[in-house]
Amino acid sequence: MRPARILAPALAAAAVLSACSTAESDTASGGDVTVTNCGQEVSFPSPAERLFVNDGNMISMVLALGAQEQVAAVSSVQRDRPVLREHYGDSVDELNDVAKTYPSRETVLAQRPDVVVAGWNYGYDETKKLTPASLGQHGIDAYVLTESCRQGAGSARGIVDPWTALRTDLRNLGAITGREDRADEVVADIDERLNALEAAPQAEEPPTIFLFDSGDKTIFSSGNLGAPQAIITAGGGRNALDDLKDTWTEVSWERLASAEPDAILFVDYPPQTFEDKVRILKEHAATKDLEAVREERFLNLPYALWTSGPLNIDAAEQVRAALEGWDLVPEAS
Repeated sequence: MRPARILAPALAAAAVLSACSTAESDTASGGDVTVTNCGQEVSFPSPAERLFVNDGNMISMVLALGAQEQVAAVSSVQRDRPVLREHYGDSVDELNDVAKTYPSRETVLAQRPDVVVAGWNYGYDETKKLTPASLGQHGIDAYVLTESCRQGAGSARGIVDPWTALRTDLRNLGAITGREDRADEVVADIDERLNALEAAPQAEEPPTIFLFDSGDKTIFSSGNLGAPQAIITAGGGRNALDDLKDTWTEVSWERLASAEPDAILFVDYPPQTFEDKVRILKEHAATKDLEAVREERFLNLPYALWTSGPLNIDAAEQVRAALEGWDLVPEAS
């Protein structure tokens, strides 16, 4: 039996994805490139020379592409620095870190980027007046994380399945940074590992998995268009919220209790610690008697593994290992 609680990220294929040996730009001369972003054709300078990148998952995309020397500044990297260092080496420590949390518009503008890489609820924020439109007024192009693309005028996010969203972003950012060949390599590695997971023996009925980001009056989790859907499914489970056409969203405690999950997975994300979350589950009337809670079928993984990025495949492999360890799926040979 494998240990039920796995805290360290897997390092499989880290050498393949490592950006320590920076690849040379695939684009020899400057110009513009047009990509489809959130359903719109958008032009960017290529290769972009001064990227501002927010959040660990999008920083991991840039590092996986070997484009760190094209990054003028990053923000919201603190919580993910250890896991990024494990996968991409010391290059993460060389990035110009200008904001511990989501940046203000003034912070972004001060870095004079040519392209900003962020997402809705991943840095872009109307209340802060930090949006693709406001950046455009300053001559700065803005790339939107595909997972965060909004569905029409509503608040729901996500317009394609999560693996497609990830492949799209890697290839688009590969074009923007002039590293198309590297992007193809990263996508090929992800697909090879994904195929191996899909070929593994599966349970007759996939175990139900609930992702617990944080919880108080409600629970923050993820529906069928967020990266956790892709991760849990590839790992051999079923997302308890696979009927919600949204990415990251809030649900009630009753929704968690009624799902009767076989295991509960956590996003290692402040301000609630892993220990805080476990204590809440063990004390809350709606969850204290759930089998997953009683048996402590818990898996805690870093934020950068759960949010859309190249480390999603590492998360899927760790989910598969945990489910095998709990005898919820057959052991792979």
